[in-house]
Amino acid sequence: MNTAKILVISGSTRTQSYNTQLAALMVKLAAQKGAEVTHLNLVDYPLPLYNGDLEAEEGLPKAALQLHAHFQANHGVFIASPEYNASFTPLLKNTLDWVSRHRPDGKSVFSTGVYAIGAVSPGALGGMRGLIQLRSVLEVGLGALVLPEMVSVGGAASAFDVHGNLASASVGARAQALVDRLYKEAQYQALA
Repeated sequence: MNTAKILVISGSTRTQSYNTQLAALMVKLAAQKGAEVTHLNLVDYPLPLYNGDLEAEEGLPKAALQLHAHFQANHGVFIASPEYNASFTPLLKNTLDWVSRHRPDGKSVFSTGVYAIGAVSPGALGGMRGLIQLRSVLEVGLGALVLPEMVSVGGAASAFDVHGNLASASVGARAQALVDRLYKEAQYQALA
């Protein structure tokens, strides 16, 4: 039987990022389900700010091609996204823009697989405004299938316990349910 492969990324490269902590937790939960998990740090894939002239002159950056290969090789993707000014990070937007430009077969890599999103924020809304913007870009702009469930975690400074788990049992249960659904849907993709 084919194993579900899940890619996990954070839209932040900040040291001690709460969203990178969420990504690490989702890696752990997905691995416990039996998924083959790839956890990427975008600091390892530096990209210039997207510019059509740069693309025309130099082609796609090596990092964009590497990231595209990771998206293509996985059946499911979880994105942990910080909220910046009621949207998601410029780092994540630039990454999605560059990856979307590579269409060797004429299709968007985002039109395959299934996506799940989550956020951690100091505020009470838990990054929900940014997740709505990210969902719109993924679904409308890139043609991705995004699960309706999301995990949004408020009160970032006290959101995690010393073991990296979510301190709130109810929020932890929502995260587990999201991983369960992502794994299930990714498993369907693996069998297709």
